[in-house]
Amino acid sequence: MTSTPNLDSLYQEIILDHYKNPHGQGLREPFDAEVHHVNPTCGDEITLRVHLADRMVADVSYTSLGCSISQASASVLNDLVVGKSVQDGLAVLDQFHAMMQGKGQVVPDEDVLEDGIAFAGVAQFPARVKCALLSWMAFKDAVLQAEEV
Repeated sequence: MTSTPNLDSLYQEIILDHYKNPHGQGLREPFDAEVHHVNPTCGDEITLRVHLADRMVADVSYTSLGCSISQASASVLNDLVVGKSVQDGLAVLDQFHAMMQGKGQVVPDEDVLEDGIAFAGVAQFPARVKCALLSWMAFKDAVLQAEEV
């Protein structure tokens, strides 16, 4: 998938906006599971909490250190999964993951990924894919832990 220069610029603006104005940042209670993930390649890290209620993602809160991509991705994750059923939240994760693993060849579904499509260009840079996926893998682990309770 090749983007036009204007589209690349728009995507960069979306990522920078989420980085500068993160949604869901700050650890909150109540929560059902807390996980801490580190990207050993670059040192980015996230502590993420998930709160589930009636099989719904009631809240995702986090603190993170790292590059604009990893932090913006956590903000987008918050927007895309809070308020959805656990099943729908994990389905969004699957689509984001497929886009990130697609090396720029996967056409993202804007209706599902919304601002997440801004990371489509990142998929062309393997070293940055782990940055974009850090919060998503933490979310998945937290949901699995919360459902075990």
